[in-house]
Amino acid sequence: MHILVPAALAVIAVLLFGFVIFFHELGHFLLAKAMGVKVNEFSLGMGPKLWGFARRDTQYSLRLLPIGGYCAMEGEEEDSGNQGSFSGKPVWKRILVVVAGGLFNVVLGFVLMVIVLSQQEVFATTTISQFAEGSALEQAGAQVGDTIKEIDGYAVLSERDLTFALALADPEAVSMEVERQGRRVDLGTFPLHTQTLEDGSQMVTLDFYVQPEEVTVLSVLRRGVTDTLSMARMVWETLSGMVTGRFGLNDLAGPIGTAQAITQAASAGLSQSFGQAVLNILTIMVMLTVNLGIVNLLPLPALDGGRLLFLVWEGITRRPVPQKYEGYVHAAGFVLLLGLMVVVAFNDIARLVTG
Repeated sequence: MHILVPAALAVIAVLLFGFVIFFHELGHFLLAKAMGVKVNEFSLGMGPKLWGFARRDTQYSLRLLPIGGYCAMEGEEEDSGNQGSFSGKPVWKRILVVVAGGLFNVVLGFVLMVIVLSQQEVFATTTISQFAEGSALEQAGAQVGDTIKEIDGYAVLSERDLTFALALADPEAVSMEVERQGRRVDLGTFPLHTQTLEDGSQMVTLDFYVQPEEVTVLSVLRRGVTDTLSMARMVWETLSGMVTGRFGLNDLAGPIGTAQAITQAASAGLSQSFGQAVLNILTIMVMLTVNLGIVNLLPLPALDGGRLLFLVWEGITRRPVPQKYEGYVHAAGFVLLLGLMVVVAFNDIARLVTG
């Protein structure tokens, strides 16, 4: 039983990871159809074909490996004289098809976020309701009724932003701005109380409480938007941190690390209830799908953002980059991407082995 439960959770993690990728490809598929682009094949899963059927010039396939899917469009990689060719459509239509995958991931994140939020009994806000005894925040000049607006230059729009900003902050020197009676108040830079973790690192200890917010249909929808945007900002902040050196490759997780995270989150939830395990998994999925949507739109070769960059160039100059040269760029980017995936997978396995 102790072996079967983690194994089952690992399988679920793989299926969920595949679903997020599949939903990304579904975005490309639906927009391609809407823009009149011929889709040669739309596949659920990868690898050997198990079953399929053809309808309206499109082959629909079910494949063996449940790790995503793909949308193969006419004229996507080569010149084609077909009327429904991707390369033959106006630039603006091709742009919509390319960005649809990432946008669908963000929309999926919003839907899942709404499901998670609707199960909560109350929402936390960023408005201070009271302080713990000896609160460092109170000593810095904060008052009951203040709304936290900025931490170390990071805008705080929700309690999710508040938690993220405090997790990244240097406990010895945190700068903060609050809103008090309609005006901004700068609390300056001050230290926060911390606790030492098992690995010897320091984590900020929250020494204040925030006001609750009632859960209603409108508040769930509003929080769904703000929390999904918060997730997107976290992805962007993390990517920026990798460029500046704040984060390294060891902070990245690939499919193996993601599956492990889902398994751990589900196991922690099962210790409380099955419903909590499901909510934990959905929360991880929100992070995963928003992450995939944002990263895929970065202007990098082999990603949708790289293709988007070429389309924008074509729209501005009125001249497309020859597909041969664009193919070279994407092929080189794909090789580099595979290399990065190998390194990340190696780190994931090393973390599993070392615990």
